[in-house]
Amino acid sequence: MNYKSDGMDLFPRMAVGVMGSAGGELSAEVCARVERFGALVGEQNHVLVTGAAPGLPQHAVLGAKRAGGVVVGVSPALNLEEHVHKYRSPTRGYDTLVFTGSGLMGREIENIRTCDVVMFAGGRSGTLGEFAIAYDEGKVIGVLCGTVGIADSIEDILKMINKETNAILLFESDPEALLNELERVYLERLLPLHVDITEGHNPDGVLDPN
Repeated sequence: MNYKSDGMDLFPRMAVGVMGSAGGELSAEVCARVERFGALVGEQNHVLVTGAAPGLPQHAVLGAKRAGGVVVGVSPALNLEEHVHKYRSPTRGYDTLVFTGSGLMGREIENIRTCDVVMFAGGRSGTLGEFAIAYDEGKVIGVLCGTVGIADSIEDILKMINKETNAILLFESDPEALLNELERVYLERLLPLHVDITEGHNPDGVLDPN
């Protein structure tokens, strides 16, 4: 099926979120795998979304940009001044920053909801909050195994939660295998839903009669 009209997308490209450690001890091997994941997202012409944080998310950003990808950062700040000086957050590699003004915890909701699929690597308390939102809201979740932190504890966390949602969880230690699985679920489940939702919809919107 053709989902383009006159060479233009009828709806947005797959948005791939990367959530993970913004601080603490980060091994070179884990950073390299997350950067490789970001590069693969860029090569596949998806959109990379992060919380505009340093650490592992920023490694994914750098990988995506080196591959020519599009990167969106969902910032906790009200504006660029806060982003740089209050939160000491990165600016390199982003095509745009979305200033939520919601703070570190508040922006997690916008961050997760912007994504079609979400990858978790490493992580501490902030990543745990993002995982809780993604799981409760039934997201397609990929876990990059062997990255320590929250990512390597998710199976135990799920046992403690003991709650079924519509979330789909995928576990892989290889970045390419993980992205392949996320793409597979997107194509099988989310893309057909997007097509149904936009059936008969004017892709340019409808003017407000008032």
